[in-house]
Amino acid sequence: MKKLFFVIISLLCVFYFNKFECFAANYTYSTPDTYYFSKNSTDSAEREKILFIVDFSNSMNEKLGHSKKINIALSTMKDILQMIPAETSVGLRVYGHRTGFTPKQSCTASQLISPIEKNNTINIYSKLNSINAVGWTPITYSLKQAAFFDFTDTTSKKRIILISDGGENCDESPCDFVIELMKYRDDIKIDVIALAVGDMDANNQLKCVALVTSGKFYNANTAAELKNSLQDSLNLQKEVQAEIIQQ
Repeated sequence: MKKLFFVIISLLCVFYFNKFECFAANYTYSTPDTYYFSKNSTDSAEREKILFIVDFSNSMNEKLGHSKKINIALSTMKDILQMIPAETSVGLRVYGHRTGFTPKQSCTASQLISPIEKNNTINIYSKLNSINAVGWTPITYSLKQAAFFDFTDTTSKKRIILISDGGENCDESPCDFVIELMKYRDDIKIDVIALAVGDMDANNQLKCVALVTSGKFYNANTAAELKNSLQDSLNLQKEVQAEIIQQ
């Protein structure tokens, strides 16, 4: 059957084009039995890279309900990290995890403690559990470090997920920084989760960071709202089990 199909195509080529050297000589075809779809290898390269920036300032020791905010954040992160696919590249930066003798030391207390990699969620959670919330809130410095140093490639889409319970308390403005950043960078989006932020100015500051970068902004005042915010930011869907019943 396949040979007959090829002969017919060749004869049609000769009849309509009046020459023997035509496309039929190099003609290839597929049938339902032989067709194979190869997924584009660039799909994985285009996958978004994600960096968590988590607030470990001293105010995270304050109670939210019956638990400290930092404990709520760690517990929620544990649940969320288990839901992230292994092929997703994720990393972790923290700030406020150490204090200093001078304002400069406190305002540069930001560290990439887990570089952005695949199969990295277990490592991220283990690092989170080894840190104490003790310092200030150098959000702008952390965003600068993330934007300029933490993402090692220039081609992928990049998303920062910032979890903070307050605004900047160093002599910088994260809003002003991202406004300048977006003038020459369009590959970074910043989602911001404001964890029980009661101060209006701080809340507006954080909201600006998200909106200017075309990211999402969330107000989370409970553990459930924090989890929902992270799920939405990461586009994680709850697993739904279904059973086909034959009648």
